[in-house]
This record gives sequence, C-alpha cells and structure tokens, in this order.
Amino acid sequence: MKTLLLIDAHALIHRFFHALPPLSTPEGKPIQAIYGLSGALLKFRNSLNPDFGAAAFDRPEETFRKKEFKDYKVHRPQATNELIEQFNEARRTFAAFGITVFEKPGFEADDILGTLASALSREKDLLIVILSGDLDILQLVRDTHTVADIVSGGISNIVRYSEKEVLDRYGLPPKLLIDYKGLVGDASDNIPGVPGIGPKTAKELITEWGSLEGVFENLPLVKSRIAEKLSLNKENAFLSKRLATIDCRVPIEIPPLETLRMPQLRSQDIKTYLEKLGFQSLLERIARQ
Repeated sequence: MKTLLLIDAHALIHRFFHALPPLSTPEGKPIQAIYGLSGALLKFRNSLNPDFGAAAFDRPEETFRKKEFKDYKVHRPQATNELIEQFNEARRTFAAFGITVFEKPGFEADDILGTLASALSREKDLLIVILSGDLDILQLVRDTHTVADIVSGGISNIVRYSEKEVLDRYGLPPKLLIDYKGLVGDASDNIPGVPGIGPKTAKELITEWGSLEGVFENLPLVKSRIAEKLSLNKENAFLSKRLATIDCRVPIEIPPLETLRMPQLRSQDIKTYLEKLGFQSLLERIARQ
C-alpha cells in the first residue's frame, strides 16, 4: 500500500516553537521550530517511509470563520517576529525535503488538508496519514485508510488515531465530533458551544439522537433542564458546529498524486539545507540511517 503524508505545518511549527528550548543558526536567527520540524520530517521519512507528501499553512488574511464570528480564536496571542520568521523559513524546509506546500487566503491549514484528503482518498491502495498537533483534525479520520498522527509535546510522543482510537477517546465516531463541539464548544478556539452542557451530556445526546440536528428535532423528549439550556442557545450550538467543521471543498487545484512523490532521505538538497542551518545532529542521524 502507498502512503501519503499530509502535514499541518501551522500546528506543528507552533508546537515546536513553544516546546523546544531556544536555538539559533550560526547567524543568530531563532530556529528551534525549524529544528523540530526537520527532525520530525526525518523521523517520518525513516519510520513511515511515505511515498508522497504535502503540507498546508494558515494564511494571515481573515478566514471565513472569523467573518462569521468575530471572536473566533480571539484569545490567541499575536505571533512574535521570531515565530513569523520561522513560518517563512518552514516553506524553504519543505522545499528542501521535496514536499509541496498548499495555502489559500480565507481558509485554514485544516481545510486544505481536509480537501486534499477527501479528494485523494479515492486513490486505490493509499493510506493517508495526517500529521498534526491539533486534535481538531480527528474529524477527518475515516476507517483505517485516513488516520491522524497527533504530536503531543515533542516528536517522540506521537499517538495514531484510526476510527477505533477516536471512538475510545470520545465515545463518538470522527464524523460526529463536529456535532459534539456544537454542544461543548472549544475554549482553545473560543467556540462557545452551549453553556452548561459538558462532555458527558453532549456524548449522551449525540449518541441518542445521532447528530446536533437530531437533538434539536427531539428537544421535547430531552430532560427539561437540559432542553432549556439547548433551547436558549440553539443559535450558538449551530454556529459552533459550523465553526468546528473542516471545509473539505477549498477551491484549490488537486494535483495528480504522482506529482507529490517525495525524494529519497539522502537527497543532496536535504543535506545542503541542514548544513546551512548548522543542524549537525540531524545530518549525523541521516548518516546512521
């Protein structure tokens, strides 16, 4: 079976920037997130040995979610210059590793990954692995042919989620996680949800009625105290579901799979790039592999 690695560049760079100690290039530029990203790419080239690869970035322009709900992600701090510089450098990192980069104004990296995964899942004998540090991506998991590898902390701690692992964690299949978030919200993205509805109640409601729409269609059958909370916050619930839903129809050109083929790990482009940044330990890792 062939393997396509889809990379949530924005989430990974954020995670490595905050998780790793400060590190600079020989010229004194901050580079710890790029070191973490390069190490992750080497690790996956060695362990997963993907045939194809693509990465997606967020854009600075206002997204469709922000237009609908001005407080979406309002609590997120502004990116520092040190972080912005490493986002820019990451594009050169992916180029050196032969990984195609996708981005689209108005959409987030998750939307692009969802669009690519949806379109390319039609390929025969293809395993799609989505690498991210963000659990939002779990809604894209499908059976065992589209899985998510979630980085928790450093790159040495990665958890793979197929549908079974998502069900074990949330008690719901991946496709219903957006209905679940319609009720519980998401504090990290400032998605409101329904006040007073916690994970246990949300899971029970979605399990019983099959979707957020099903819950509201059967509101007269729901316990009165819960039904009251739902009734007062119906608009917020459906807004939250829309905000949490990854758009799998971003207007980007879907490339032929073969154009996403990745080069060999010992590619001279990779070595030259790592040498330029002074990543001697990563060069030694390549030599040992």
